[in-house]
Amino acid sequence: MKAVILVGGEGTRLRPLTCNKVKPLVPVLNRPFLEHVVDYLKRHGIRDIILTLGYLPEQIQGYFGDGSDFGVNMTYLVEGFPLGTAGGVKNAEAFLDASFLVFNGDIFTDIDLTDMMNCHHEKKAATSIALTPVDDPTPYGVVETDAEGRVERFVEKPRREEVATNMINAGIYIMEPHILGYIAPNAFFTFEHGVFPSLLERGEVVYGYPSQAYWIDIGTPEKYLKLHHDLLQRCTADKGVRFEGESFVHSSARIQAPAVIGEGCSIGKDCIVKGPTVLGPQCRVEKGAVIEGAVLWQNCRIGEKAKLRNCVVASGCCIGEQSEVLDECVLGDNVIIGKGNRLSRGIRIWPDRSIEPNAISF
Repeated sequence: MKAVILVGGEGTRLRPLTCNKVKPLVPVLNRPFLEHVVDYLKRHGIRDIILTLGYLPEQIQGYFGDGSDFGVNMTYLVEGFPLGTAGGVKNAEAFLDASFLVFNGDIFTDIDLTDMMNCHHEKKAATSIALTPVDDPTPYGVVETDAEGRVERFVEKPRREEVATNMINAGIYIMEPHILGYIAPNAFFTFEHGVFPSLLERGEVVYGYPSQAYWIDIGTPEKYLKLHHDLLQRCTADKGVRFEGESFVHSSARIQAPAVIGEGCSIGKDCIVKGPTVLGPQCRVEKGAVIEGAVLWQNCRIGEKAKLRNCVVASGCCIGEQSEVLDECVLGDNVIIGKGNRLSRGIRIWPDRSIEPNAISF
């Protein structure tokens, strides 16, 4: 089975992390997010992957090439203008001559694709839609099914009083090729509004595939940070500390699991690194600094007695001594925070900005 991964968006909700880097290459546990998705598809026997690209396509093409280094075959389709979720798949029609998978490039999940494929064929469905439960379905597309799992109705972003189920569209579909006939060529078209309602009107067999497996949409910095915390708690070598290469750790420093330390890091005297935390390659943590629940990209410098807690710091940032970056703050690439500043309340700072010493305290 071939997979079409929708990765053409600009990742605006994830800014400032995506100002210089496309969302599929944003690091998760020090590896590009899309690399995790590719590994997930390979575990389910999928090695022919079609990527629909739009924003900065050369970054993804340059990293993955033809896919052979990652054990897959990559095909790239670059959109001249946004085609939407369904329009992007229509653009791949020439490559899709059998049942195929559509995967939203925003999601990280453990949904059992092999079982979903088997159910799709057993039920002779035209389309199968993965469903996942959420606490608040109002920001999502709610999918109502009958007792047998056949889809009866789609409700996009319902009002709370309209919610009949907490099962939402998980952004994973298995489709038969004739479904592409419902999509207009070379036009903006979405599954949620344009295709799925039409399938029900025409009596096509559409089933939901409900799953309690892990699922998260990483479209925002808050969800991106949560994904790291979740993965570190679940997957890091029995909740230990993983070093990805040689690093220096002073004998007085303390590293508390779970944590991932990238290659070439330096952790100085009396420092505390408390998990769940990720340090990217070549990070330098100076005397007495404290890092807790944070995600740092590569080449960051954390000054003496600085404190980072539950924040995301992109590549090349410099945090001045005795400064604090706390509570879901997000720094873009190459941000410089001068001595003695205190940032909290989810502040976002765009790349290449510099804050003078003692300029911010809240």
